Amino acid sequence: MSMLRIAVDAMGGDLAPGAIVEGAIAALNEHPELMLILLGKEDAVRAELKKYKYDESHVQVVHCSEVIGMAEPPVNAISKKKDSSIVRGLTMVRKGEADSFISAGSTGAILVGGQVIVGRLKGVDRPPLGALIPTEKGFSLLIDCGANMDARPEWLVQFAQMGTVYMKHAMKIADPTVGIVNVGAEEEKGNALVKETFPLLRACPEIHFIGSVEARDIPAGAADVIVTDAFSGNLIMKMYEGVAGTLLKVIKGTLKSSVPGMLGGALIKKPLKSALKDFDASRYGGAPLLGLKGLVVKAHGSSKAVEIKNAVAQCALFYEEDVNGKIKLLMEEQAEKQRKAKKAAKEADASKEQS
Repeated sequence: MSMLRIAVDAMGGDLAPGAIVEGAIAALNEHPELMLILLGKEDAVRAELKKYKYDESHVQVVHCSEVIGMAEPPVNAISKKKDSSIVRGLTMVRKGEADSFISAGSTGAILVGGQVIVGRLKGVDRPPLGALIPTEKGFSLLIDCGANMDARPEWLVQFAQMGTVYMKHAMKIADPTVGIVNVGAEEEKGNALVKETFPLLRACPEIHFIGSVEARDIPAGAADVIVTDAFSGNLIMKMYEGVAGTLLKVIKGTLKSSVPGMLGGALIKKPLKSALKDFDASRYGGAPLLGLKGLVVKAHGSSKAVEIKNAVAQCALFYEEDVNGKIKLLMEEQAEKQRKAKKAAKEADASKEQS
């Protein structure tokens, strides 16, 4: 088996290049079979590399003279900054020079570049971002959480199908349950998108659809795959992050507010730390942009080294289980079914006209 090549945008994110290089090297030291390709300003990247011990034969630095800023218009940035770390990384995936690309940089540029440069798999209408979020039962896949703010019913069905493949093969859940985000459990509730999508999901044989899931039930692990449009998905994810941070501050403040609290805090420190670790979203890495011809992972803009390290490990697992190949096969089968259905409908209409 050839060495897995993972390209990492060393200039993307609030803490770049320091946290990015630190996380990437930590991943390499845990998975020495990998080849890391660090893209960015070479002097800055090499200055960070000097801080660590690693197998230099497994690290390649690719100089990129440009950086796409977070606030830049994505289409304009992708078309004009050809020597940016994002464009170069995506191009390497398209050309087969890298097996995956990770970036904590501009979400818009990664989404646009992913589709324009890497390209969509046959049959995929819109690639979604799928993020693993912690739950009481372990984790769930929130899909879409940032790519398609306005979605169509047939897109959500594809999100459910691709999410099921991801959870079944990468996360080893034998029969992933699928739920659609709604304001109530009843089928008749919801906006037009949910009402139109619900019967399509129920009729989809490739998924285990369990119906509507209310936002309050997501942290309890109501479904393995949580399907929604990116507008609602991003709100859910950001609320998750905000509540988690606030609860941690409140707990710490309460325990430090009195002598009994400090004594109790000392007793529960170890189990509390373990519980909070289990509910830390950073342990799952980034959000893969599913449905592309190659693996592209979007890490959080504020990613620390541990998140980058886990994103690299995530790419290795994704590649090892050939998740992209399985999604490709499924989408091609669905596209062929749709083609045959349209042909049959056309022939039926022609037969009616003749009679």
